[in-house]
Amino acid sequence: METALNGDRGAQAPVELITVHDFSEKILEQLVHFHVMKLSGGFFLWIGSNPLLSNLALALSSKYDAMPLSTLVLGDTSETTPSSLAQRLAKKTRKQVFVSYNLPVTDPNLALLVENRIKKEMELHPDNF
Repeated sequence: METALNGDRGAQAPVELITVHDFSEKILEQLVHFHVMKLSGGFFLWIGSNPLLSNLALALSSKYDAMPLSTLVLGDTSETTPSSLAQRLAKKTRKQVFVSYNLPVTDPNLALLVENRIKKEMELHPDNF
């Protein structure tokens, strides 16, 4: 963590740096890449096999409901995988979560296996999320 000067008062305030964490896994004969950018109060998670950003979902906790709120910011609204994954990760971490899920829906089990791999990585490296 670094500190930066607060321009209004001249006082120092802690500023969290954006950190990046990448990992890959072969899932159902497909190499899946994961890119995590830890942000202040949340994280951005990109999932894909090719360098593509075809959608982006956002989920965050609400004091009014046990289930986090989620919305698709970019992409095809008929594709619910990014929003539902972001919602489940926000519930698990209690953080603001951005998800970009860029894998073809070739096997219904793929999304579940991808989510399990993310949860495993969260257990192994919780400081990256």
